[in-house]
Amino acid sequence: MKSINLIKPYFVESRLVLFLGLMCLIAVDFLQLFIPRIIKWVIDDLTALRIDLIRLLFYALYIVGLAIMIGVFRYGWRRCLIGTSRRVEEGLRNSLVAHIQTLSASYFDKAKTGDLMAHATNDIQHVRMAVGMGIVAFTDAVVLGAAAIGFMIYINLQLTIIALIPMPMIIFFARFFSKKMHGLYQQVQGAFSDLTENVREGFAGIRIIKAYNRQKETNEKFENISKHYIGKNLKLVRITGSFFPIMILFSNLSLAIVLFLGGRKTILATITAGDFVAFISYIGLMTWPMMAMGWVTSLIQRGVASLDRINKILQTPPMISDIPGAKSIQRVKGSIIFEGVTFFYQSKALPALSDVHIELEPGKILGIVGPPGSGKTTLLNLIPRLFDVSQGRILIDGTDIRKLKVNDLRAQIAFMPQEPFLFDGTICKNIIFNNKITHPELIRITKKVALYDTIQSFSKGFETIVGEKGIILSGGQKQRIVLARALLQKVPILILDDPISQVDAETGSEIIKHLRHRARHQTIIIVSHRLSAVRFADQIIVLDSGRILGSGIHAQLMESNQYYAKTFRLQEIEEELNAS
Repeated sequence: MKSINLIKPYFVESRLVLFLGLMCLIAVDFLQLFIPRIIKWVIDDLTALRIDLIRLLFYALYIVGLAIMIGVFRYGWRRCLIGTSRRVEEGLRNSLVAHIQTLSASYFDKAKTGDLMAHATNDIQHVRMAVGMGIVAFTDAVVLGAAAIGFMIYINLQLTIIALIPMPMIIFFARFFSKKMHGLYQQVQGAFSDLTENVREGFAGIRIIKAYNRQKETNEKFENISKHYIGKNLKLVRITGSFFPIMILFSNLSLAIVLFLGGRKTILATITAGDFVAFISYIGLMTWPMMAMGWVTSLIQRGVASLDRINKILQTPPMISDIPGAKSIQRVKGSIIFEGVTFFYQSKALPALSDVHIELEPGKILGIVGPPGSGKTTLLNLIPRLFDVSQGRILIDGTDIRKLKVNDLRAQIAFMPQEPFLFDGTICKNIIFNNKITHPELIRITKKVALYDTIQSFSKGFETIVGEKGIILSGGQKQRIVLARALLQKVPILILDDPISQVDAETGSEIIKHLRHRARHQTIIIVSHRLSAVRFADQIIVLDSGRILGSGIHAQLMESNQYYAKTFRLQEIEEELNAS
């Protein structure tokens, strides 16, 4: 049960609150045990005809007083115990999300978003229920059950022993069903993850589904996954559905025994009528502990199954992390060197990059071109260590980047990915991305990327809500917002992956003009399919199948590299035709 260690720290932190909660819960249990005693006194006094209205009123006031005290203490245990379970839920969820963010990019190539969502919601909810109501039900089962048995023994030992005959069977069935429930709960949670992922994917791709008229096929797929989920739940229900009735059966069996034998003892005057009624009341109080055993078993098994699933993620180490003795850095100059870099993706047999050598001085611009799939984006991803090199090394200011602290390294780099991603918020929030900048500076940077006039055309300007993934914007608008986000970062290294692929030639020229002015202050690496975006670069490399096939400035490559020269001329003709 290594997974249980996940929640131990929260119990240690809240041990005083837990202690108070348990004391309140135990107080409630014992107060409930006094009510049958009062009923016994009333019945005995009534049958002996030695009670008047005043004394009857006092008995009633005793019960009212106990009820008030029970209410107060019940509020106390709910506040303390259920409150602790909520703090466990919060802490686990925060730990899970924080850990997921430390995992390497390769982890998310295999993990499903829906599965992670199920862990962060459904699984943690089950852990919270096991911690909160599980403690309550277990304490009730032990304290209330043991105390009720004690009071029953005080009334009549023989009758108590007979009434408890079904108890060993309850313990046997609890252990039997417990083993079966654990595995089934894990299967149910796995099926729920698949269901969540299918729903997420369907909603995210709803426009494509509608465009290709695939609603019927999507519904059929969802129905099949839903049936699988229901099937797993029904299989579980067959176990839990049998468990609870068996608990109630044995509880009622005890009641039947007491009614027969206890009634007989009352007739024979071995016990008083008050004792008999009190004994029946204690059997009633015993019903909850008996049922609680079944409920506790169900809650704990579901909680442990969920905790195991969460622990599996938390035990997954990040593939990219700080090595022992990693160096802290404040600000680098920006020189970048690739020494014999080779990189393999786990899913591919052939390398994405092979024996790459590059030297880039601070404040210079490197252009990277090549056909699709040549390894351009992969090369960029290696610099901020989104992936680690398989062979060779990458140096920044002469230091292997694997010897630098990951967060410090990434703090030196502004990165614009090939696929622009926007969060569901305003244009302003998507650009500043939690950075503190002035409004004039925001206006200045949006003008540099030819975005300011577009923003002003919206009725709410910078406060325009872009929708999920920027759905209300065009591809070019999204790309320029992401570019502005990168350019706002005052860091020594700027990495841009195809920054003008979705804008027209005139807008692209404006953006490139601004990038040329930044070169004195930043080391810039630009990947582009549009060669005009890198023709001014201090160094241009041509990649193909992960290998460098050409390197130099624009004029040199026009003479020495057939792919570069041919592609540039074709794009030049295309731009002239578009202009005319």
